[in-house]
Amino acid sequence: MIEFAATHQTMYSPLAAIIRRQPVTVPPAATILQAMRIMDEAKVGSVVVADPESGRPVGIFTLRDLLKRVALDSCDRNQPITSVMSSDRLVSLGDQATAYQAALAMAHHRLRHILVVDAAGRLIGIVSQNDLYALQRVGIKEISGEIREASGVPGLKHAAGEIHRLAGNMLAQGIGAEPLSQFISTLNDILTLRVIELTLAEFALPEISWCWIALGSEGRFEQTFSTDQDNGIIFECPDEAEAEPLRQIFLPFAMAVNSKLDACGFPLCRGNIMAGNPAWCLSLPEWRRQFYGWIHEAEPQALLNASIFFDFRPLYGEAHLADSLRDWLLDVTAANPLFLRQMAVNALQCRPPLGLFRDFVYDHARQFPHTIELKMFGSRPFVDAARILALANGVAHTSTALRLRAAGEHARFSSEDIAALVQAFYFIQLLRLRHQQGGGHSDETANRIDPGRLNELDRQMLKQSFRQGRKLQQRLELDYRL
Repeated sequence: MIEFAATHQTMYSPLAAIIRRQPVTVPPAATILQAMRIMDEAKVGSVVVADPESGRPVGIFTLRDLLKRVALDSCDRNQPITSVMSSDRLVSLGDQATAYQAALAMAHHRLRHILVVDAAGRLIGIVSQNDLYALQRVGIKEISGEIREASGVPGLKHAAGEIHRLAGNMLAQGIGAEPLSQFISTLNDILTLRVIELTLAEFALPEISWCWIALGSEGRFEQTFSTDQDNGIIFECPDEAEAEPLRQIFLPFAMAVNSKLDACGFPLCRGNIMAGNPAWCLSLPEWRRQFYGWIHEAEPQALLNASIFFDFRPLYGEAHLADSLRDWLLDVTAANPLFLRQMAVNALQCRPPLGLFRDFVYDHARQFPHTIELKMFGSRPFVDAARILALANGVAHTSTALRLRAAGEHARFSSEDIAALVQAFYFIQLLRLRHQQGGGHSDETANRIDPGRLNELDRQMLKQSFRQGRKLQQRLELDYRL
């Protein structure tokens, strides 16, 4: 199998792992002159103002602050640093947050630095844009800048094309499927954030907490070149009687965002799983009731919904709403093993296409003979099994790889088995990306390949990958006695 270990420390890396240097700090009582001297001695462009007792950051002083608030205003340099520091642009993330989350936060707040704090809120480091860009091979800095500067759909549409072009170049250069998926997802998310920001300027939304959530492959960070929209909205609503009036205010905004994303090359979902659909623009209690109903219903539609909606993650707005829903959902599913068993039964309906003699088995699509649907019969066995393992073991991750790595430890998989499963999943993803790279595919052909057209090495690796998918399903059969 292809060795992916070297690519794990990328945009999924915790910020604690990519801090390059200790933060340079000054106490709030320090003067402007003292802070300037410390910056000069340390040869840094900023210092963090931190409480010396608690270690918590209270502000940041940058070269921009020095220019605007000290030099241009002829400020007394013996004043305390707190008089000229920036506190409104102080954004921090926990040390276990990912580099991916930091990239989104920087793009959203238009920052060059993110403070990294521990569980007690104490400053432990700073991560810069350059630290994050070093994790990517090409292009993310330039394209993310183009997205931030876009003032409308034409500019964003051009940026979307650049994302596709650069991702294709990276694929041609031999980059692995995991970092490539992260690259695509990161930039697509930054583009979606900009679409939301531009659309917000056109609408007067209520002053309540709300969150735009990504679903499906977008929620799993597993977008390919052929991906439509799957999204929703969670909003806060203390009084349930106000839910419907609030929904009617959010819906025109959500539909406008969906329309702009469609114009940028993210097709409208054929199943209408979008925030502009009233069914998926819900208050937090409504979302809980929706999930509760799916969990306690045995019908196929409930299981189908579970395969899409259980992979949600926050993208814009108040992330605590999505986090609260996730925590509640993990508790409810853990208390309902029958539902997990039903999900396992449903997952086993899509078997990896290998016959008794280890050759490929083709489905019965008369229009596309001698082909295999890689999304349905290749990726899905891994995606479905990883979701079940995550729900059963209280794992909050949404990506298939992270679910397998985290839940695999709880489920007593060996590290070698977990590595083989993740490698197999991403090899199938790699074949899907290669197939889609040239474009010109319909929805029916975007994930269909003829194994006979693969070289011998890829054919053997695909067989091995399918065997890993079968092994994962056999584990479900064992766990749920199926």
